[in-house]
Amino acid sequence: MAHDHVHDRGADRRALKLALGLIAALMAGEIVAGILAASLALLSDAAHMLTDAVALAVSLAAAKLAERPARGAMTYGLGRAEVLSAQANGITLLVLAGLIVYGAITRLVSPPATKGAVMLAVAAAGAAVNVLAARILRGDGERSINVEGSYQHILTDLYAFLATAAAAIVILASGFRRADAIASLLIAAVMLHSAYRLLKASGRVFMEAAPAGLDPVQIGRVLAAQPGVVEVHDLHVWEVTSGFPALSAHVAVRAGDDCHERRRELQRMLGERFGLRHTTLQVDHEAAEQPPLQIEVAPGGRTDRPRSEAKP
Repeated sequence: MAHDHVHDRGADRRALKLALGLIAALMAGEIVAGILAASLALLSDAAHMLTDAVALAVSLAAAKLAERPARGAMTYGLGRAEVLSAQANGITLLVLAGLIVYGAITRLVSPPATKGAVMLAVAAAGAAVNVLAARILRGDGERSINVEGSYQHILTDLYAFLATAAAAIVILASGFRRADAIASLLIAAVMLHSAYRLLKASGRVFMEAAPAGLDPVQIGRVLAAQPGVVEVHDLHVWEVTSGFPALSAHVAVRAGDDCHERRRELQRMLGERFGLRHTTLQVDHEAAEQPPLQIEVAPGGRTDRPRSEAKP
């Protein structure tokens, strides 16, 4: 049964292009402001925004690759390029968070002079741009794991600007210069959380775990409870790429049933009840009973073996 995986990757690419333009423009301004204000929070967030820009560019390339039709050895196409992109985004967030933690600890020990007014102005502008970029990537429907990776980058950037703004207000109000480093640690914590989510989600796809929300045990029980089904085994449920679940199973039905009709009924049920459109079902009749044992009395004693194996 052919799948009808019709995720709108064209809309993904348009959203990624818009977000990339916004982030690149803001990143350039933030690097200049971070140097002028001697703010680690601004410079660390500018570095994060550089990874945002790279992540968006990689996501664009992955979305383009995923549009290529299946051919040759790539029988499912290149849809998992999007999962690779999401995993790269998660690893980048993880590494960058570690670097920010290191810099923040250094500044906690010896805090430099920072310009709170510049920090506050840039943080306010950055928060506004990131809200717009996040809304573009969020869209109206379900996001692919590829876009989700870029969305998590933008979302952590938004939280970073809010933390930077709070640090700037503290510095302006009290002169507590370590607020900048503390804000950086909060930014790193958010990045670590986002990295964990992305790596877990992409790792599940690569390990061919059942998609979230689909319980193979429940699916097996529902299949076994269908009319005419005697046994279900070798049941596998996995995700080819985000939004593209697949199932395969071996089903035994009653002797005399129409195997083809049973298969059509089961595939229709799986699509309607579980949203599984790509299913491979091997449907056979239940095994015939084994032949009865023939008791043979031989000179050497008594031997039990099937009639078909009895010696002449």
